[in-house]
Amino acid sequence: MNSLVIVLIGIVALGVGYLTYGRWLAKKWGIDANAKTPAYTHEDGEDYVPSSKFTVFSHQFSSIAGAGPVTGPILASVFGWVPVLLWLILGGLFFGAVQDFGALYASVKNEGKSMGMIIEKYIGRGGRKLFMLFCWLFTLLVIAAFTDMVAGTFVAKGVEGMTAETSYANAAAASISMLFIVVAIIFGLIQKHVKNMNEIVRAIIAIVLLVVMFAIGMHMPIVATKNAWIYIIMAYLFMASVMPMWLLMQPRDYMTTFMLLGMIVGAVVGVVVAHPDMQLNAYNGFNVNGSYLFPTLFVTIACGAVSGFHSLVSSGTSSKTISNEKHMQMVGYGAMVVESLLGILSLVVVGAVAVNGTKPEGTPFAIFSSGVAGFLEKLGLPVQLATVFMTMCVSALALTSLDSVARIGRMSFQELFYGDTTDTSKMPAWQKVLTNKYFATVVTLFCGYLLTLGGYNNVWPLFGSANQLLAALVLIALSVFLKTTGRTGWTLYIPMFIMLAVTFTALVQKTIALVTNIVNGQATLLVDGLQLIVAILLMVLGVLVAFSCLKKLFGKKQQAEA
Repeated sequence: MNSLVIVLIGIVALGVGYLTYGRWLAKKWGIDANAKTPAYTHEDGEDYVPSSKFTVFSHQFSSIAGAGPVTGPILASVFGWVPVLLWLILGGLFFGAVQDFGALYASVKNEGKSMGMIIEKYIGRGGRKLFMLFCWLFTLLVIAAFTDMVAGTFVAKGVEGMTAETSYANAAAASISMLFIVVAIIFGLIQKHVKNMNEIVRAIIAIVLLVVMFAIGMHMPIVATKNAWIYIIMAYLFMASVMPMWLLMQPRDYMTTFMLLGMIVGAVVGVVVAHPDMQLNAYNGFNVNGSYLFPTLFVTIACGAVSGFHSLVSSGTSSKTISNEKHMQMVGYGAMVVESLLGILSLVVVGAVAVNGTKPEGTPFAIFSSGVAGFLEKLGLPVQLATVFMTMCVSALALTSLDSVARIGRMSFQELFYGDTTDTSKMPAWQKVLTNKYFATVVTLFCGYLLTLGGYNNVWPLFGSANQLLAALVLIALSVFLKTTGRTGWTLYIPMFIMLAVTFTALVQKTIALVTNIVNGQATLLVDGLQLIVAILLMVLGVLVAFSCLKKLFGKKQQAEA
């Protein structure tokens, strides 16, 4: 089939879903455009910051559109393009977007509280503690997987067989990324001191800064090893975790959105101009090289269809910056729809360069970058410029998720040790230390670094399973919230039970594989041993949280305010 037809099917299906199902959910749940949001009622200049609709959308989209919508569809394409396309559309509309919108809605209606605090209110303190521990462990997996991925994208020396062209593209993208941090802070200061800036003026300034940053980075590449980049990324994550939202993360995400949207538009235009045929097989069977379509497909494609991580962004950061409830559908549901489109574009890209009906050799990032760069080259863009731009874009995808998850991980660690108050003057000394944001950040990043030693390929399957289990737990918790507050929640039941079945099956399979490695003497403590401990903890915590939530969901109904 022609790839242009596949993209058009995706755009129409996702657009219709947003305009119909998204609006139906907003109407059923209830949107009050006159209500004061937490961004105003709890404004503190750091986490709670009233922001424009597009600013919040850009943060949400940039944060959730990590490596997943590129990596997942390309890896899962071994099963054929039809099951991948169906899961991206159906999963995006009825699983992922519902979860993201629901988590944002529940948080805004509950003073901008995180999912953990919402669970405490509607399910109990025990459920909250278990959920926050699960979330914290999950953030470690994200930090490990994405840090290794970004460092691998930036490395420009020390890799056998690396060509001069690849080395330059990686080094230039790394240089641009470092400049991005400085430019984002400058842009944040400009916005802070220029009140009521026109949205068009804001966009023009952002685009100009991006162009300047790109030009300088192209002429001043930074060459370093992978280990050096891991340390540099960790240092950046520390900054992003503790600095005020308006100073670094919001301006960075705002600017990143223009770059990512440019990448998506470029890919779409490239498909229209080149309209290559889909070289992937439509369906390769239920069992491919020992991997079964269930649960592998649904765990491999997380971001792009449904991802528990998204709920942490919706309730952890975005809900604290929403300035009007009527913006929630666009931010929560809309950002997920655009991410699903990115997943479809990734499928089309790998389909255009497929060999003998399956994906070519190479990492998903390399396949996607070279594929889209080829499309852009046909539009007249020099191949070197196109390659650097795409390398920068895919690294930005992961970096914007990384800085968000580092902040969320820090907050999850702090919430684990909060009691009845967040007032440090009323806490004992040990609690002050454990809830200190700098201490919490260091502990989170150090544990994430240990998991990074296992490498991206080893961490990703465990990350995918944990991510989808988190989505299942969030869907159950949201069902409890909607039922308890007298809102429509039955639409979440089928997605939550499907995700529970998918994730527990995948976690059991991963645990068996890790145990087998250990028994056969093919394991190392810091790789397989540490991952086995995390896998078992995730399963135990998942069962306990699911039991608490399901007991509340199907128990006696109690009405509560939201």
